Amino acid sequence: MSPADAARARYLMQRKLPNYLRTYRKRAGLTQGEVAFLLDGLSGAKVSRDERRTRRPNLRTAFGYQVIFGAAAHELLAGLFAEVEQNVIRRASLLSSRLDVAQGAGRAHRTRLKLKALDAILSRRRSR
Repeated sequence: MSPADAARARYLMQRKLPNYLRTYRKRAGLTQGEVAFLLDGLSGAKVSRDERRTRRPNLRTAFGYQVIFGAAAHELLAGLFAEVEQNVIRRASLLSSRLDVAQGAGRAHRTRLKLKALDAILSRRRSR
């Protein structure tokens, strides 16, 4: 295998799908209609739209998928999770900068607590 082929293989193995709903459903041997029934009467078409990512499942549905497939919602909906994570991290960085500028050297206790929480958000992303 050439170095370019090896690099491409590593990239594909690390790359996540937008979601794994269809994969888990197929692995469980369930139809979209059966999953919909388990999700308290959603239509099979809604499950299809969730799988194709043309609809964003609400929190109740995401938790339902978690119960059905035995996998964490952030793993099942990896693409949506990555979007939300990226946005929160970007905004945490902005808020941290604003608090640094607003408070300067004489930071109040509450500001220090906020900055510590924001730093924890930012460090979780760096550790991945």
